[in-house]
Amino acid sequence: MEKFFSWLKGKAKQERSYCAAVVPAAGSARRMEGVDKILAELGGVPVIVRTLGALNDCDLIDEIIVVTREDLIVPISGLVRQHGLNKVKTVVKGGDTRAESVRLGLAEVSKEADLAAIHDGARPFVTRELLEEVIQTAERTNAAAPAVPVVDTVKVAHNGLVDSTPDRETLFAVQTPQVFEYGLITGALERALRDKIPLTDDCSAVEAMGMKVTLTTGSRENIKITTPIDLATGEAILQWLEQD
Repeated sequence: MEKFFSWLKGKAKQERSYCAAVVPAAGSARRMEGVDKILAELGGVPVIVRTLGALNDCDLIDEIIVVTREDLIVPISGLVRQHGLNKVKTVVKGGDTRAESVRLGLAEVSKEADLAAIHDGARPFVTRELLEEVIQTAERTNAAAPAVPVVDTVKVAHNGLVDSTPDRETLFAVQTPQVFEYGLITGALERALRDKIPLTDDCSAVEAMGMKVTLTTGSRENIKITTPIDLATGEAILQWLEQD
């Protein structure tokens, strides 16, 4: 009977895709008044630790690759050990652009990976529910990303003059993690870098190949920490979450 349950457990594990998370965390501190945003603290815990902790706790994520600046490799590696983030496989040096950093991170992923989830190192409030939905959707569709409806009216303008007002019902703010079939995103990024296709996110590389990306339910608290105001907002979100 014990052997049967061991077999059943192994079979169940094989029936879901192996998902590797690549975490680009190589940004500069230009907008953070000299403080590295990923090392800045929220509630006494560095942003990158909160981000990696959320990914580490997700049962659908099997390994994590962190991509950062050369001078942050040692500090981040130390935080990984200190906080017992056992799914972090390695911390590697990034490239000159985000797309190049993601490509370098993907190159470190285990060969058995079916899916790659690319998540900003400065998004510490991603939830398990959001992670599970976007990973499971990508498992079915090959490309998925969480998004929230745009609440403000958006104008298209040139030289300060409004050209048009898009229908807000069709507009979404896309977040991370953006999850793809591994071969799809590696090929799409290599093509985009080779052909110098401008990318605003990882989905853009896939879209440039004519592929569709499925949007899943994003979260208003899944903010990206880029400015001191974002840090203050993050502290407020943290207090709000801790009250629940």
